[in-house]
Amino acid sequence: MMSCTAAILSRRILIQKPLVASIRNTSTRAFAQQQSCASLSSQQQQQQKSNWNGAHSGFASLAAATFGACSAAATVAFCEKSQQQPRSYVQATSPEQIMNHGESDITREEQRLEEAAIKAKKHAGGLKLFSGNGNLALSMEIARTLGINLGKATVGKFADGETHIQIHENVRGKDVYVIQPTCPPVNNNLMELLLMVSTLNRASARRITVVIPYYGYARQDRKMQARVPISAADVARLLEAMGIDRVIAVDLHCGQIQGFFGPRVPVDNLDGGIVGIDHFGGKDLHNPVIVSPDAGGVYRAKKFKEGLAHKYDMDDVGLAMIIKQRARAGTVDQMDLVGDVQDCDCIIVDDMIDTAGTICKAAAVLKEKGARRVFAFASHGLLSGPGNDRIAQSAMEECVILDTIPTSPQREANEKLVVLSVAPLLAQTIFNIHAKKSISALFR
Repeated sequence: MMSCTAAILSRRILIQKPLVASIRNTSTRAFAQQQSCASLSSQQQQQQKSNWNGAHSGFASLAAATFGACSAAATVAFCEKSQQQPRSYVQATSPEQIMNHGESDITREEQRLEEAAIKAKKHAGGLKLFSGNGNLALSMEIARTLGINLGKATVGKFADGETHIQIHENVRGKDVYVIQPTCPPVNNNLMELLLMVSTLNRASARRITVVIPYYGYARQDRKMQARVPISAADVARLLEAMGIDRVIAVDLHCGQIQGFFGPRVPVDNLDGGIVGIDHFGGKDLHNPVIVSPDAGGVYRAKKFKEGLAHKYDMDDVGLAMIIKQRARAGTVDQMDLVGDVQDCDCIIVDDMIDTAGTICKAAAVLKEKGARRVFAFASHGLLSGPGNDRIAQSAMEECVILDTIPTSPQREANEKLVVLSVAPLLAQTIFNIHAKKSISALFR
């Protein structure tokens, strides 16, 4: 045995180069054949294994000639072991499928710890969501839709009535979103928003986006008479002075409010009408006509009409307008209809309902002109004073509003009042902005 080994070793120098090349080629062919064998059935794999052992028996002798008898035995054992071990392959199209492969081997406790780690990682990310007292229910629904928790903060009052703000989380370098409508009580909610933005800036937040579902003071957008303020612009100046980076609003009373903010503060004015389109698209409407309650809302009514026609293939949707003449603020003197509503289902589209005097009188005018049914849609339901009672006693079949303003037991008791949630729209907008995606895609 020793003489045979010595003879083999003496010949190794003469055949080293061709042997190495032969082993490299044989190994490459064996690996390729082994990879193709993995996709065959068990019977075909056994046949392939026997063919491989018969056709490549010289591979063991070549290895023995090069590395010695012991190395040859180890090489043969390695080759046989690699063929006997079953191989499993994962065909996945996403990282999630690869991570989920082999979940049967994970115990329930390990899976619970993994889920807790994923949740903690999500909550420790760059997105933070805070809310004032303006509409806490809407803020919680947005957070639930996004899959995160609301930030911990104290928003209250001192004994003398001053607003007290304290943030209980680290926001340094975070992308922070503050949800606060400036609805009644307007001044309290506005002060909470201003002080929260100031607090977050002093806490070194990277970017602050204010989400204002309802923008207070929006109706004071121009000077209608002498010696009055342009309050919508002044509120914008206050917010900008506090150091906000972006504004998200829902159905501003007029589009020029976006221009009251400087070029460094972009404003996203979301169209709440797309939520109403989905609601009315499921109704069996007969000769639908979209009605604007005033000349300034014709563009809004036209967009609602186009969205309803495009999304639900309603080609016969009409458009009408009511011209109103006000005796003073909040009081309508006369209304004239422009358009035909005879035997039609009418939908009055407006941005807000305050005391409901305009919209209830418009519904009465449409009924007098022969309308079959009258519905109403508005993004903001203030329902100040007798607004809720007027809607309950009106000629409307249904009045649909969004939850940009918190509800009340009186509203819930009104059978004609339907409240839709705007939280999915706002949550998707927040996600798109945080992920640097387009927002216009939401309204196509």
